[in-house]
Amino acid sequence: MSDDDIPVPPVLPPPEPVGPAPSVAAAPRAPLEAVLDRFARDYFRERRSERRWRIFFRLTWLGVGVLVLYAMLAGRTTHGVVVPAGPHSALVEVRGEIADGAEASAENLLPGLKNAFEDAGARAVLLRINSPGGSPVQAGIINDEIRRLKALHHKPVYAVVEESCASGAYYIAVAADEIYADKASVVGSIGVLMDGFGFTGLMTKLGVERRLITAGENKGIGDPYSPLPPAQRAYLQAMLEQIHQQFIAVVRKGRGSRLKETPEMFSGLYWNGEQALGLGLVDHLGSVDYVAREVVKTEEVVDYTPKENVAERLAKRFGASVGAGAMAALRGAGAVH
Repeated sequence: MSDDDIPVPPVLPPPEPVGPAPSVAAAPRAPLEAVLDRFARDYFRERRSERRWRIFFRLTWLGVGVLVLYAMLAGRTTHGVVVPAGPHSALVEVRGEIADGAEASAENLLPGLKNAFEDAGARAVLLRINSPGGSPVQAGIINDEIRRLKALHHKPVYAVVEESCASGAYYIAVAADEIYADKASVVGSIGVLMDGFGFTGLMTKLGVERRLITAGENKGIGDPYSPLPPAQRAYLQAMLEQIHQQFIAVVRKGRGSRLKETPEMFSGLYWNGEQALGLGLVDHLGSVDYVAREVVKTEEVVDYTPKENVAERLAKRFGASVGAGAMAALRGAGAVH
């Protein structure tokens, strides 16, 4: 038999290992993998936080823009009703204390008065007054502006008194062409006052010494913890008398020959509407609806009084919330673990 006839056995593959393969490098690589894993988690957490804040601020600015747009579009509405293009009576309210920063301040009322006079559909301007008075400065500014706008636009102005029209409120009312009141309204108080307290007697009893140091002998005038010398009292009285005379001159100019002056008229007294009618302090008895319907001949009354609308209130609150959120974000920026 030759060598070619001898069978050659097939070559078999090596047997597969049984059980898990030994991990020679696992031990030294474990700490590195843990560090990389923690780094990746922190990185992606920070990226998610940045993305959330980016979305938040984009939505914030979008919301502010929507509120501003709404406020602009709402500027020509009154209590949710669009100001009509047709004939109407324009109403501006003088309500509460007349003072800087108050609802009845010159800064707040003058834009409403200007809009009322400039509106072509407004046949007359009605001043609905319910105020005990206040600052002669604020009242004087409003009085002057009403007179200026009347001369510029040639529209009649009617003041309508509700509960009270006293002191500075009456200062404003006399700028109107006519004044209406209810028979029980309080009208008048044409005077000026300066009030305060003095504690010098109480301080003496308690053994308390006032140590007031000034440069200028009258710098502490009116200090409630120091006596009021006769010379300073006389000075303050003269200043009040001058302001009082300014008030009287404005009333006489506004009321003219209709005013039936009495010794008490400018003493600071006030009267009910019926008595005020007899004294010429008011012209007629009537309400806002009566004046609009019977005098102006337009029953529709549109309120032009500037009011803080819903959008402005929301914008203020929204702005405060955004500021608080931003501060919280800045405080917690380094608190990621």
